[in-house]
Amino acid sequence: MTENRKRIYVAYTGGTIGMQKSAQGYIPAPGFLTECVSKMPEFFRAEMPLFDVQEYSPLMDSSDMSPADWQRIADDIQNHYADYDGFVILHGTDTMAYTASALSFMFENLGKPVIITGSQIPLAELRSDGQTNLLNALYIAANYPVHEVGLFFNNQLYRGNRTTKADANGFNAFDSPNFRPLLEAGIQITVKAGRVKALDQTPLKVRQVTPQHIGVITLYPGISPVLFDHLLQQPVRALIMQSYGVGNAPQNEQLLASLARGVENGVTILNCTQCFKGKVNMGGYATGNALAEIGVISGFDMTIEAALTKLHYLLSQDLSQAELERCLQTDLRGELSP
Repeated sequence: MTENRKRIYVAYTGGTIGMQKSAQGYIPAPGFLTECVSKMPEFFRAEMPLFDVQEYSPLMDSSDMSPADWQRIADDIQNHYADYDGFVILHGTDTMAYTASALSFMFENLGKPVIITGSQIPLAELRSDGQTNLLNALYIAANYPVHEVGLFFNNQLYRGNRTTKADANGFNAFDSPNFRPLLEAGIQITVKAGRVKALDQTPLKVRQVTPQHIGVITLYPGISPVLFDHLLQQPVRALIMQSYGVGNAPQNEQLLASLARGVENGVTILNCTQCFKGKVNMGGYATGNALAEIGVISGFDMTIEAALTKLHYLLSQDLSQAELERCLQTDLRGELSP
């Protein structure tokens, strides 16, 4: 019986799901998550896959995550790729969407499911959502293999690079504003936008990502053009500008001149909407068209998490400015709708 059961590798990087209550509040506790899972018989039913939990040392709060940690997780999965049928990454919710987006770009030839999940309440607590999230992530990875980086939360499997954290307090912590779920775990498990396929033994290739100097600025009424002058100075290589609506910015001559200087100096300026849903169309209004004319490029409907991590991924390669900007506007991993 056990010979036919799938094997899933669980990487516990840190986060609320494995935390333990202390006098100072919830804290990371080495070994505590593994101990909690071992006491929950539902994880060991015959219908469940076999799984191994690898706890990272030290356990990380996701607020402290950096590109070096994305690399560590990616390399860990590559090192265990041949030995398992799927992968579940347990992660704090604060930057979970960033890690999911980054891994989606870093993995090439991904032929097995990688699902990131966690919880809003620790697994050891009475009303924890962690048990359901982890149980479903393991079951789906084994029985509904979607060959991409997914994020599972509150009965939805989302495409990782389409997600954003939408609620700090609720169980429905994540949303995918511009792309429907890959799969939904209701009374039945329903495949939606995902594609379930047999496991592919093609070797996984992991791209190296190094920290890059990337600026992010959100437009607001009365914003000073001087801010752009500061943000566009070296060593900044790219700037994500979260603009109004479909990609509009003030018709301020100083602001436009500052952006134009940045473009002339080789800084890639990516225009993303600050709206929760929808996409950039700089040809829709004169205020957006003025940006396009000076060389600002469209981020279409990418989330800020996808835009930032895609820039880290592309800037870590030896690309020309033209190729970098072409790739930014090309759908590489399902992250944008052109």
